[in-house]
Amino acid sequence: MNRRQMIITSAGVLAVTATGCATTGTADAPAGVQPVLVGNPLADPWPGPYQGVPPWDQVTVDLLRDALNKGIEARRAEVAAIVANSEPATFDNTLLALEKGGDHLSRAGSIFGVMTGNIGSPDWQALNREMSPILSAASDEITFNDALFQRIRAVHESAEAAGLSAEQARVARRRYQSLVRNGAALDAAGKAELGRINQALSTAFTGFQQKVVADEQLFTHLTTEGEVEGLPASNTSAAADAARSRDLTGWVIANTRSAVDPYLTFADNRAKREEIWRKFVKRGDNDDANDTNATIAEILRLRAERARLLGFATHAHWRMQDTMAGSPEAAMDLMMRVWNPAVARVGEEVAEMRTLAGHDIEPWDYLYYLEKVRKARYDLDQNDLKPYFELTAMKRGAFYMADRLYGLQFTELPAGTIPVFHPDVKTFEVTDRETGRHIGVFYSDDFARSGKRSGAWATTYRSHSNLDGEETNVVGSNNNNFIKAPAGEPLLISLDDTQTLFHEFGHALHYFLSTVTYPSLGGTPRDFVEYPSQVHEKWVLTPPILDQFARHHATGAAMPQDLLDKIEASSTFAEGYHTVSYLSSALVDMDLHNRAVAATDPRAFERESLERIGMPRQIVMRHRLPQFNHLFTSDAYSAGYYSYLWSEVMDADTWAAFMEAGDPFDPETARRFKEIILAPGNTTDRAEAYRQFRGRNPDVTALLRTRGFPTG
Repeated sequence: MNRRQMIITSAGVLAVTATGCATTGTADAPAGVQPVLVGNPLADPWPGPYQGVPPWDQVTVDLLRDALNKGIEARRAEVAAIVANSEPATFDNTLLALEKGGDHLSRAGSIFGVMTGNIGSPDWQALNREMSPILSAASDEITFNDALFQRIRAVHESAEAAGLSAEQARVARRRYQSLVRNGAALDAAGKAELGRINQALSTAFTGFQQKVVADEQLFTHLTTEGEVEGLPASNTSAAADAARSRDLTGWVIANTRSAVDPYLTFADNRAKREEIWRKFVKRGDNDDANDTNATIAEILRLRAERARLLGFATHAHWRMQDTMAGSPEAAMDLMMRVWNPAVARVGEEVAEMRTLAGHDIEPWDYLYYLEKVRKARYDLDQNDLKPYFELTAMKRGAFYMADRLYGLQFTELPAGTIPVFHPDVKTFEVTDRETGRHIGVFYSDDFARSGKRSGAWATTYRSHSNLDGEETNVVGSNNNNFIKAPAGEPLLISLDDTQTLFHEFGHALHYFLSTVTYPSLGGTPRDFVEYPSQVHEKWVLTPPILDQFARHHATGAAMPQDLLDKIEASSTFAEGYHTVSYLSSALVDMDLHNRAVAATDPRAFERESLERIGMPRQIVMRHRLPQFNHLFTSDAYSAGYYSYLWSEVMDADTWAAFMEAGDPFDPETARRFKEIILAPGNTTDRAEAYRQFRGRNPDVTALLRTRGFPTG
């Protein structure tokens, strides 16, 4: 799993509570304040320690449906009270009131997102189909409330005269701009049409996700030793366990990246590599009940209609209003600067592999012969590395990084201390090392399961704020899809998987370190949000992590220096493949959404778009359109998949700052990174924050140098 393409996501429902999206309610209300109760434990302030935790042990489909509906009603009543206020609109009686509200729906929404994404059994899929359009309509009801909009407009326009602080003025400005961007200034007919589009999109997003999940339940059954020859013992063992779990003999390769990539990398059976590759890249594209092409066309049509209705040239222009890049052209400029040297590097990689293979390289050959070249050129076999990267040990390494850099300590809670949503989930208390102050609770959900969506992501269930003068602790999770090792065996992961682990943990650190007052300023622009996660991948190969945690799972020996030297020597190896695989997806995404007339044949568009940019035939997009969850399960990453590259410019340049300090754990650099970049959320302009941290704008040459591309 390439570390650059992981997705961070909150429960999808939180997006529909745009006028009060953060979860600020606690089980222990401030002195003298009685929490409002709606009579549902999933929506009411959560019980238990740590200011309350999700009551997963009480969750049922019927109870959650009721919680969502009651949350909608509670939010409706909060907005009605704000609008009914006869006093002129002020920051306190309008915006502060909005910031303090929405808790019931946010709590229920957090649980909804987990149950539909991490569990995903048929009953939860049915609830998702039922509630998604209802939640979309509830969001639009608030956005389209003209009386509320006029009050927010009044506060925004009088911010200077009212003497609002810079942070309060930013809350007012961003609230107002967000409402306008989402249709609050439309006339009644326009709002009705936009509401129809939004509900139709919500239904289409759910349908797309569930079709892709269904295709990921497919698998390839292997029955002969020759079909698993070349696979590392740990992967063979996991495949045998996957077969046993399905009451089959032999081995099973599930139709998910965590199972497919190792097979494509190591399995000697070329015919089976092709079969497994084709099944994987054809997810959602088989002209059957789970084919997503018609759903994609419908989403594109609706997005184009919405952009026109809102006065934007394209969906891309609408999506990029609140980003650091600001325009499709700026994003394209960066991508093309990296694309051309990446394609040239692929040509070099293919030529070297062809010489070794003695035949043309096909897409199902690329990872296999890339590994052979790595072995021949650097005497480095990925199987030599895996014994040093055991999952539990590397999680401890991530916790060590958090402690050393930021003083955050993660202490595992005994099983049963608090409820969990699946028996595999482990929980950790997060505290401040210096003061002992409780900061939050971390849920670690590491393993693949039927119904769980693919990939890796981070989720917050409750975000930080101190609106009532009391620090609200943070509750959230990291979610992975590692294939379980058989009972009693260590789960050995690749170096790339380890970097993914640290990537998602970087997202967790971002939300645990938050110090924002106003919840609506807790998020950051889409092309900034991957920056804190990507930079934390860099610590995997630092000496303290390697020396203490990347030790041989059987002998306890540290990784030998000659192996470390080989890793360093090969650090830019295969960057052609990794960059083209990712960047082709980002370029097609932008091409798809940066046009006024929606594409009607996604399959043909993908092919033609790749031809326009000169896609090497030996590589397939990391995410083909028929299974591109980032684009078609919500609007979050649409016209935004470039953001990983945009963020990587900043993360490469930030790592250079630590290197310039002479220590990857330099306390002063870590303090400034925490205080300027991580903790403030979006309380100030993020581009300005970066300049404050680094003393200048990000330098793209650091990214090119990291990937081993020419910088001239």
